[in-house]
Amino acid sequence: MESKKNITKKQIYSWAFYDWANSAFATTVIAGFFPIFFKSFWAGDLSPSESSAWLGTANSLSGFAIVIVAPFLGALADISNKKKFFLGLFAFMGIVTTGSLFFIAQGDWVIAMLVYAIACLGFSGGNVFYDALLVNVSSNESRNKVSALGYSMGYLGGGLLFILNVCMYLYPESFGLKSITDAILFSFLSVSIWWGLFTIPILKFVPENKNENDISFSSELIVQSFRRVISTFKDIRQYKRISFFLLAYWLYMDGIDTIIRMALAYGSDIGLESSDMILALIITQFVGFPATIAYGRLGDKFGLRLMLSIGIIGYIFVTIFSTFITTINGFYFLAVTIGLFQGGVQSISRAIYSQLIPENKHAEFFGFYNLVGKSSVIIGPILVGWVAYAFNDPDYGILSLLLLFIPGLIVLWMMPKD
Repeated sequence: MESKKNITKKQIYSWAFYDWANSAFATTVIAGFFPIFFKSFWAGDLSPSESSAWLGTANSLSGFAIVIVAPFLGALADISNKKKFFLGLFAFMGIVTTGSLFFIAQGDWVIAMLVYAIACLGFSGGNVFYDALLVNVSSNESRNKVSALGYSMGYLGGGLLFILNVCMYLYPESFGLKSITDAILFSFLSVSIWWGLFTIPILKFVPENKNENDISFSSELIVQSFRRVISTFKDIRQYKRISFFLLAYWLYMDGIDTIIRMALAYGSDIGLESSDMILALIITQFVGFPATIAYGRLGDKFGLRLMLSIGIIGYIFVTIFSTFITTINGFYFLAVTIGLFQGGVQSISRAIYSQLIPENKHAEFFGFYNLVGKSSVIIGPILVGWVAYAFNDPDYGILSLLLLFIPGLIVLWMMPKD
């Protein structure tokens, strides 16, 4: 039985503002400028298919790293009740490395790839503890709405900074910049500042459970954390619904994260203009803001699993339709479609999972949740990048995502109801 919580709007919005903060990285860096800039500036000497393959590798490296550390850190944070400390640590890692992209010289694609991978690790690692703090600012009844608020704030905040960055990209002289190259490099720096500034509210105002006894960092605490991870691996078989859900989540989030990270690389490979594709990303952001809130309400009305299934079916349509794109208008249509489903699928997934996990293991189980989600990023980008490279056709790479979405939908409906 969940104890009654005294939760204030200030605490809820302080938590949601972290999505506003780090979504700038997801939008401007991951989905927006880094794929284009990596291919044209840092890896300009490589062929388009080869640079896409290495971009997929960079995304997969960060996913592999979070797979290794997420369960252990989740257990450590649960035992020590220091979720905000670890969130700040990983956010700092992401903020510093994102700002470091500003200083990487043209042609240094290996350095750029590694720095980007570390920044993605900071982004994903921080989300382990951000997700775990959801239960501190919501009750079971309000969790879906609060989760949706976080994602919608992310769309709005990330979208606002992205518009500014796009204006810098299109009109660099108006901002006192010499070239498009300078505009993109300064965009990376602006994300670092934005991320750092809006991380402050969650660290300052969101409550965290107190331990009865003060637990300091020690070798015994580390050993205890490892034991809890091993115990959770053994005990998770008792939670059938969690096991089914995590398998489904692993499959369909693989496809979603891959589309987020590789969409502009795919568009570039089929000959679309960078400025047109960036406009499509802006469309996705501002369609996603109201759509995520509406999706959360529809989930409460018609059922979370049903609305999640509709979202996955939407992505199956996106995957198939993308292979028929020949003009930017088709890309714009996909941008609107993705905006309708992306935030809703992510928000409802988090809400479903938060209702399945046992009490007092929130960070630990959200560590596994992020492990599952980010481990899918190991396979997805590599699958798309190297399949396209092997067949010398980007359409084959995109179609390979059907191997993830369709089984994910099937496993979701196999999840026991009780």
